[in-house]
Amino acid sequence: MFDRVLNNALQRPLKSLAGALVRRGWRADQVTWVGFALGLCAVPLIALGHTHWALLAMALNRLADGLDGSIARLTQPTDRGAFLDISLDFLFYASIPLAFALADPQANALPAAVLIYSFIGTAGTFLAFAVLAAKRGLSSTAYPGKGFYYLGGLTESFETLLVFTLMCLVPHWFTYLTYGFAGLCAVTTVTRIAAGIQVFKSD
Repeated sequence: MFDRVLNNALQRPLKSLAGALVRRGWRADQVTWVGFALGLCAVPLIALGHTHWALLAMALNRLADGLDGSIARLTQPTDRGAFLDISLDFLFYASIPLAFALADPQANALPAAVLIYSFIGTAGTFLAFAVLAAKRGLSSTAYPGKGFYYLGGLTESFETLLVFTLMCLVPHWFTYLTYGFAGLCAVTTVTRIAAGIQVFKSD
């Protein structure tokens, strides 16, 4: 919901840092992979109870997620880069509830499963819309710099990271945060299905 505003606010500093990395020979795909590896470091940290250190891993992952797009725009955006970016993002998001399930299976496994299921709803509708939008030659005016049609919603990257941060700061709230956010993800899924029905209705 707030991704567009945040992206606009961070565009200038990210571009400056991306320019420095480009001058040192970094490519967008390299930053994507490094960011993904850093994000996955949060899994063992959370599982072992080091949730505050996991926040650092997640923050570095999100920094890399912003940098790879800036680097691509300064050099040459590719379909491969767009594919890697969204694929590894979804894998990272699903890894955090999994980590909390590993930390305390008895208390956290069911809410983690519910949250991951809700992520399937948001991700599936997001990608299905993008595929059919590309088939019809549609483009997003809200996110013109993306490599595919970026359909927004109530729960986007900012909101997801905010909930993950709260989970790490107050782990005993995990169940409440998980069910609450899963409900918001359900709203996003429903609104995206409604958008798809409206946009892709029979001519």
